[in-house]
Amino acid sequence: MPPKAPITIAIIDDYDVVVSGVASMLDPYRDRVLVAELDADTALHDEVDVALYDSFAQPETDQDEIQVLIDNPRAHRVAVYSWNFHPELVGKARELGVHGYLSKALSARELVEAIEAVHAGERVFHDPPPRTRSRRQPAPGDWPGRGEGLTDRESEILALITQGKSNAEVAALTYLAPNTVKSYIQNLYRKIQVESRTQAVVWGVRHGFLPDHHRIDHWRGGP
Repeated sequence: MPPKAPITIAIIDDYDVVVSGVASMLDPYRDRVLVAELDADTALHDEVDVALYDSFAQPETDQDEIQVLIDNPRAHRVAVYSWNFHPELVGKARELGVHGYLSKALSARELVEAIEAVHAGERVFHDPPPRTRSRRQPAPGDWPGRGEGLTDRESEILALITQGKSNAEVAALTYLAPNTVKSYIQNLYRKIQVESRTQAVVWGVRHGFLPDHHRIDHWRGGP
């Protein structure tokens, strides 16, 4: 039998470093999953088997953007890739008709297997990831601020602050308690060595925390 063609995917998020990080993580599995394009928006250009929507630091229109992907005939199937498994978010995704809600706690191999299952017609909805992760097992992929020691969640909150969101808006978008948001903010202030929100926003602008909003064609020789 001739070898099976790899599944083509698009990776979608507002941040270049995020989509590039996921693509790099999947590179060793190019014979099974081939990245066709990276989008720092939702204007999908290529026809792909699976559109993988990364939820990092997405705004209130998140559900609208997912709906755009669902309605796009170029995306045969759509999966959300997220740390946030709040029941309301997962329920809304189901209502919109996504074919998968995949955990960022997955290893690259497990993510490839999940994408293959979505492509095969299964509806793949993972359980919430554990609240704590071993220091020896860092989160896969990449995000702005990782090199400065920010966790994925701290970076997401800083990105929302850099976009001009208030603490209340950050809490609503991340489905975290207001006091939890304050604790994250205190931690990230300490790590980036700032003392005020204004200083944090300036630091965020200088270090890539504003959305990129453009498309990266043909990741490393993809179709």
